[in-house]
Amino acid sequence: MSSALHLLNADLHCHSSVSDGTLTPEAVADRACANGVQLWALTDHDEVGGQQFALEAAHARGMDYLTGTEISVTFAGKTVHIVGLGFDHTHPGMVDGLAFTRGGRERRARDMAADLARVGIPGAFEGALKYVGNPDLISRTHFARYLVEVGACGDTHEVFRRYLTEGKPGYVEHRWASLGDAIRWITQAGGLAVIAHPGRYDFTPTEEYALFTEFKAHGGLGVEVVTGSHTVAEYARYADMAVEFDLLASRGSDFHDPNESHTDLGTLPDLPGKVTPVWEALQARIHRA
Repeated sequence: MSSALHLLNADLHCHSSVSDGTLTPEAVADRACANGVQLWALTDHDEVGGQQFALEAAHARGMDYLTGTEISVTFAGKTVHIVGLGFDHTHPGMVDGLAFTRGGRERRARDMAADLARVGIPGAFEGALKYVGNPDLISRTHFARYLVEVGACGDTHEVFRRYLTEGKPGYVEHRWASLGDAIRWITQAGGLAVIAHPGRYDFTPTEEYALFTEFKAHGGLGVEVVTGSHTVAEYARYADMAVEFDLLASRGSDFHDPNESHTDLGTLPDLPGKVTPVWEALQARIHRA
């Protein structure tokens, strides 16, 4: 692999107001460009509605672009995210699959609001809607912003410590797509599937090994090694996992908002030298500026 490819400033995981980010796709593109991103992908949750806007914005700013999305799946009783890169965002199987995955979010959100009302936080559904660019994608992040607004917590990180996570008020489990479904939608649309931020799932070693094994068996080809929620030790750990499972390595900030996100677009360290960058396998799928 060439060092130029390996050291490319690629940010292949971030969100816009099409899902649970706060900036438009064009504003995210502005920020990525300002931070030196050369190859960009917008990966909104379970949605491809922002892809054409993002592609055009990337080219207008001189960046290469890969189509992207982040699909919610249920694995071992937990929600796991699978990033798709380099697919045809108009492919019917992908579009219909994501529409299926989005189904049930409103019902879940209303149950979350009812649970929050029981602990003295009324009106959370209507409050969360104020922060939603796409009502089909109402999520815990939108509730978190409302809880900060009404003073229930000081910031969104405190919200997730006290509410909206398993065992806390406002948490409602939702069954998403299966791992096999998500990978099939991505690959049939010509893309490549990547396990997003594996360090976040708090799996046992056995569960994590099962995730990687099943992911690979379904045709998944990549894993996020360097991402906003990983520690330096986790960069090394998941580089080793990428080598062990013969997976390509991805890099992405998981940026949502200038004030909420730990890591800004384009500011992550380079991938470890031992791994093969995912964009090396996607050269034919990159929309060149």
